[in-house]
Amino acid sequence: MDDDTFGAATPVIGMVHLPPLPGAPRYDPEAGRDALHEAARRDAERLADGSVDAVIVENFGDAPFHPERVPNHVVADLTALAGTVRQAADCPVGVNVLRNDGSAAVAVAAAAGADFVRVNVHVGARVADQGVLEGRAHETMRCRERIDADVRLLADVGVKHSEPLATGDGEETLAESATRGLADGIVVSGSHTGRATPLGAVEAAVERRDQRGLDVPVLVGSGVTADSVGDLLRVADGVIVGTALKEGAETTNPVSVGRVEELIAAADQVR
Repeated sequence: MDDDTFGAATPVIGMVHLPPLPGAPRYDPEAGRDALHEAARRDAERLADGSVDAVIVENFGDAPFHPERVPNHVVADLTALAGTVRQAADCPVGVNVLRNDGSAAVAVAAAAGADFVRVNVHVGARVADQGVLEGRAHETMRCRERIDADVRLLADVGVKHSEPLATGDGEETLAESATRGLADGIVVSGSHTGRATPLGAVEAAVERRDQRGLDVPVLVGSGVTADSVGDLLRVADGVIVGTALKEGAETTNPVSVGRVEELIAAADQVR
């Protein structure tokens, strides 16, 4: 794992789940954009105060999500909000544009000075509530090259809230993401946001990575808690944590510094 990109050799990466942005069905026009920046700044500062190694900002509140391209105004607001997060958190910052706009994520990260992106379906195809999500690695990686974006790319396998379109899809997605999709890292997740990622799935992903001789880190992408982070970090190269760091362990609640500190302390016992 690259310490410069993710802040540590085995990073704990916290999530900044943005409220609904302008144009989304649940956006609050009375609160306006100032409230969005206040929420982003608050959570970023709390994550940093709790000593996470990096953060990811994503448009979590924008459901129902666009299956492919997000509108220009979403890219604009995300860029501004990523800049706010970057100023508030003295650590590496990542971007995830839901549901699956990798090129937008790369562009936002480049413009905001972020360090990495996460793409849910980078190669292959998955069936989700948005319909069929198709990997667009060919576009995302060419976008990164074309705009000279110095950002790393994390690609999900076993994507949350979806099922594989083809039988056996999950068995080859890891290798295809790294070798043909040129992903810089792999994310293994549970079935839904906040759901535990089975330790066996993480072990299987690491084994496949090692069998193929691939030089990519494997991170856990959902359901990490203070109780499970130790076991997971004995196998994985890092973890991405959202729900467990929120007040009351509710995904849409503000970040709790106490919960962050508790999870970091548990992680530090094994790294």
